[in-house]
Amino acid sequence: MALPEFQPVNSSDMRRSMGHFVTGVAVVSTGSSQENWCGMTISSLTSISLDPAVLMISLTHGSRTTDAIEEAGAFTVSVLSSRQEAVARHFATRGGSRYEEIEHDLGEFGMPLIKNSLVQGECRLRDTTVIGDHTVVFGDVVNLRFRDGTGLLFNAGRFGDFHDSGHDQIPWWF
Repeated sequence: MALPEFQPVNSSDMRRSMGHFVTGVAVVSTGSSQENWCGMTISSLTSISLDPAVLMISLTHGSRTTDAIEEAGAFTVSVLSSRQEAVARHFATRGGSRYEEIEHDLGEFGMPLIKNSLVQGECRLRDTTVIGDHTVVFGDVVNLRFRDGTGLLFNAGRFGDFHDSGHDQIPWWF
């Protein structure tokens, strides 16, 4: 199928087109005490640097979680497994309690991390910048643990998992 002609960009077309870029799914959490813990499902998570270890997340500007990260100066990231779609959906809704019904661990920062996730990381806030309707957050990874498993994926508004093509793993050279 041929691509249509170029046209000026609008937010709806931007969302639909970028939705074709398959991403992993994570939950970012923060809060200075259990009473004000908050979190949200994200698909904008990138490892920016290995040394020092820095993550970048992109959050809706002005959301409760975004504001709480800036207030707390720290956040956690839990990369979800393919069996955690219900957790992703729970944290994708606005408002309501977040952690009473969700199994979670506590890290050294005293912030929640989603139990049984593939990756759990604790980050200190390095910097933020507002770009359009989002706040881009950079965090220094202070603590990290991970396990093997298949990650939850998001593509064109749907959750799924990865099925490899049977090829050898691509080596990383550093």
